[in-house]
Amino acid sequence: MKVVLIGVGQAGGKVTQRLAEYDYDMGFGAVQGAMAVNTAEADLRNLDIDTMLIGRDRVKGHGVGGDNELGAEIMQAEATEVMDGLDAKLSTEAEAVVIVAGLGGGTGSGGAPALARELKRIHDIPVYVTGILPGRDEGAIYQANAGRSLKTVAREADSLLLIDNDAWRTAGESMEEGFAEINDNIAQRLGLLFASGEIDAVDEVAESVVDSSEIINTLRPGGMAVLGYASAAASEDAGENVNAITSTTRNALLTGTSVPNVVEAETGLLVVAGQPERISRKGVERARSWIEEETGSMQVRGGDFPLDSERIAALVLLGGVERSNRIDEFMERAKEAHESKNDDRGEAKEAFVNEELDDLF
Repeated sequence: MKVVLIGVGQAGGKVTQRLAEYDYDMGFGAVQGAMAVNTAEADLRNLDIDTMLIGRDRVKGHGVGGDNELGAEIMQAEATEVMDGLDAKLSTEAEAVVIVAGLGGGTGSGGAPALARELKRIHDIPVYVTGILPGRDEGAIYQANAGRSLKTVAREADSLLLIDNDAWRTAGESMEEGFAEINDNIAQRLGLLFASGEIDAVDEVAESVVDSSEIINTLRPGGMAVLGYASAAASEDAGENVNAITSTTRNALLTGTSVPNVVEAETGLLVVAGQPERISRKGVERARSWIEEETGSMQVRGGDFPLDSERIAALVLLGGVERSNRIDEFMERAKEAHESKNDDRGEAKEAFVNEELDDLF
């Protein structure tokens, strides 16, 4: 699946660069172009991809200070300039635009939904957002920002691929170490997903090819989507890998998703990666059928992706997912953080209706 990436905000820029690097290093060719947009000039300096500073007249290159309403206003005002910069990267081969943003920061959480809305107004190809939720220990303002942004961007994007910072972070790591690992995990998983729809990305052709249309159809229900991943050692004999494929798929869905405890979904896609001679068609079909039973979806697609590895990897994409306990817990934290912020300012708590955050705009 050929995509153009645009990172919004500090986290969005870093993840976008890491994803572009992974695609290049692996030789997949799925990423057709990448750029980063921010209101903070300092956050753009260390990036090796194309960059654009916005909001210079408003914030003088110093960022929005966690104010996602200001971040949304700046992006709305300068969306035309941002899209002009993106147009040079949007070849006729591009099949989707993917906005990457941390939903806790001011520029990312405010700018991502505003940019998604404008891109959808202009372009016919899907506009997806990869949204990263702040971890529990990242501060109240980040929780409050992400709650409003999540609700808004889920409406504005064709699909919101959600990633919980707490899901792919190892316990005991420093925050800086944790972010580095999370960025690597995001790059690997998204990179494999995009590449799996590119049959020209590898020399060998899969027996059952996953093409771009299957990724797009899996994300077609809109709303929220999640991505699961797991890998295991594989035998050289495909017949001995039936259990390896099914157990790896279970781990990908039950313990390796980008938002834990998300199972029910409208659609699903299973990609089994590894050396073709190690991939059992029987195992893939069993694993695909198990995902149907587990998710309650009758629209679970499946295929394999040739990869030069002695391991078997399972990538599970779920579209139109139901809100899980983890998401409900996060929204409750966001509500409490917003109420606390309003208490400190002496403002009325009018931002919630039926225990939900108002849209950002």
